[in-house]
Amino acid sequence: MPTNDQTILVTHGTGPRPSLHPIEVEYQDARGITCRTHYSQPVLVGRGEDCGLRIMHSGVSRHHLAIFPEEGRWWVRDLSSSNGTLIDGRRIDLMPLEGTTTLSLGEDGPRIRLVLPRPQQEQPASRSREQVARHYFHDDHTSGAGEHTMMVRQVFRDLKRRQRSIYGGLIGLVVLLLAVVGGFAFYQYQQLQQTARLANEIFYDMKEVELQIANLEVTIDAEASAELKSQVAESKRRLAAMRERYDVFVEKIQAARPVPLNTEEKLILHMARVFGETEVDVPADFAAEVRSYIRKWQSSPRLIRAIRRLNENGYAPTIQRALKEQDLPPQFIYLAMQESNFQPQIVGPPTRYGRAKGMWQFIPETGRRYGLLPGPLQHLGEYDPADDRHDFTKSTFAAAKYLKDIYRTDAQASGLLVMASYNWGEGNVIKRLRQMPANPRDRNFWNLLREHKIPQETYDYVFYIFSAAVIGENPALFGFDFENPLAP
Repeated sequence: MPTNDQTILVTHGTGPRPSLHPIEVEYQDARGITCRTHYSQPVLVGRGEDCGLRIMHSGVSRHHLAIFPEEGRWWVRDLSSSNGTLIDGRRIDLMPLEGTTTLSLGEDGPRIRLVLPRPQQEQPASRSREQVARHYFHDDHTSGAGEHTMMVRQVFRDLKRRQRSIYGGLIGLVVLLLAVVGGFAFYQYQQLQQTARLANEIFYDMKEVELQIANLEVTIDAEASAELKSQVAESKRRLAAMRERYDVFVEKIQAARPVPLNTEEKLILHMARVFGETEVDVPADFAAEVRSYIRKWQSSPRLIRAIRRLNENGYAPTIQRALKEQDLPPQFIYLAMQESNFQPQIVGPPTRYGRAKGMWQFIPETGRRYGLLPGPLQHLGEYDPADDRHDFTKSTFAAAKYLKDIYRTDAQASGLLVMASYNWGEGNVIKRLRQMPANPRDRNFWNLLREHKIPQETYDYVFYIFSAAVIGENPALFGFDFENPLAP
């Protein structure tokens, strides 16, 4: 297989039917023997057994990149590889191929050179043909032209007139058909836009019902009347019906997409919904930003080590139970990972609010509010067994209540705003949130980014948690060798 100083030569043609121009792959195997293979279909490159071109190199991912024809030209797409696909030291995601392109599989990995042959030039017509054509069809003067020449010219003019008549009719028919097709396409576009608007309306109505339920349940804790319990039950039935209707609209919208979503894109949109944002109205650049943070996780052992600690200590069931009691998504488990890498004994640096301690990094004041008593060593940068914040179970149930309080009030049912509030501090982010309208439609993470500048630390915090949650849904898809920690 190729080493770092070897180059794989791939030669292919262009055009709308690339199968007529097979891809020729030339490389040297481990013995130094030159091998050639031809492909007429897209080529998957990587270490996996299902790859058409296998490159057994430590820097190459199982599925590293794909070379494929589309829209009359050849393209290369990086498949979220661990070390990336680079051109001149610059990472690429998706790009068309032109001329000669050299790809590096990682900064120090093997190289692939893609060469598109230049289209063959048409052979110039012979001089005698040019002279004949000019004589019969392009000379305007008639002097010196014989009877035969004049007859050929007249026949050519008659033929051109008939062709123009036929072509004119055909063009008119094509224009009519295009108008009909265009009108139908515009109608479909309008219908799709209307469906998307309805889906958004339903989604934000759902969030408002969620908030009503959450606030009613708080009241029930204080006054468990039969009337309030009935209101909650009815609201939950209404919410379930709205979710079913919303799912139907989302399926229609996704089915009408000109380019179907791949598995990774579906996971990103699904996670947006899990954390309280509609997948119908996700900003265009959001998925690309999430993928960039996925690559950061892929380049670090931190996620693998944290999940191993989570599993070895059996923390996941308790965290899931605490979140479920508050009707929060179990994916909030990754907030604890971002805070402490699932370490209950961890101690944060000194701040003006005191030291944060424990897996969920409660500061003393917030800990007291949720029933966690700080220990005698609360001001010292060391583990204190008498501090409730270091108690995994107590702090986990306290954290779930704290998250729910943010979720149902100032975050307006946006999980992403909850994360930002948890990291940035209630006072800081909530000052900005309260400047926004108090409804889920207008008070969401996208509008926070558009209307306010937030610290890079908080921005990273939210995207690290979100991208980890995406990876956790299907770790193998992103090259991780562990199971979904939230799987039953």
